[in-house]
Amino acid sequence: MNEDIRAMQAAMERCGYIAEPAIATAVYLAKEMQKPLLVEGDAGVGKTEIAKVLARMLPTELVRLQCYEGLDTNTALYEWNYQRQLLRLKIAEREARDPGELEDLIFGREYLLERPLLRAITRREGPAVLLIDEIDRADEGFEAFLLEVLSDFQITIPELGTIRAEHVPLVVLTSNRSREIGDALRRRCLYLYVEHPGFEKELRILHSKVPGVNEQLARAITRFVQRLRARELRKLPGVAETLDWAQALVRLHRDALDAETVRATLGCLLKDEHDIKATGEDAVAELVAYASARD
Repeated sequence: MNEDIRAMQAAMERCGYIAEPAIATAVYLAKEMQKPLLVEGDAGVGKTEIAKVLARMLPTELVRLQCYEGLDTNTALYEWNYQRQLLRLKIAEREARDPGELEDLIFGREYLLERPLLRAITRREGPAVLLIDEIDRADEGFEAFLLEVLSDFQITIPELGTIRAEHVPLVVLTSNRSREIGDALRRRCLYLYVEHPGFEKELRILHSKVPGVNEQLARAITRFVQRLRARELRKLPGVAETLDWAQALVRLHRDALDAETVRATLGCLLKDEHDIKATGEDAVAELVAYASARD
């Protein structure tokens, strides 16, 4: 393995992210090539955490744009502080200012509310990490607008002119694949697909994030979740759910799995009524037996 990738792996692990070579390579190349990184995968596999870890590693500011249906450009870019503008207009009226001066008075940078995209571009202390989370939730029109911003890293504000990035931000986009991302945006990015972790990786993550869990319970939890993901569920439990469940079991002073406790705490793992009902007593008994088997 390339020494730079080994170093990236080690740095990510020091910041709390256990990364296999493919993830470390994608993050390293995105940083070195200054290209956006599109990360896809099921919910809960650690996509968002990549951007958080990258910000801790550098270290720099993490600027997050959470996407949702109906997200518009103003919410993502900037808004004018209308209350301050109105107050300034009232002061100007008392000062008997010339009407021609009013526009210059109220459309200055001090009246501009920076939203995530503008904040990432105008940061002067160095490049920020810009996390565009769940881009698949935004509509195609916003995606097209975003492509233009990411191509030039500049924004035109009619009242102020064009604002260019002093430092190009490191961009991480995540997608849960609720809709297909357009080819134009894909071509602009490096690509990484993150799968649910295998047994050894998930066990390492569990020990890293829940230090109070003993080895026997940690292995049983990991086996249980790995087996559970093989079932036909609407929403597969991610690593976040594994950690929540482990913390719950530690707080309940469990050092091994038993069917009664598993049924009582199944809501830590499964977040869909259909999935909970489908994982009935027989299924829980089979999963506990499998998870509790010795190596």
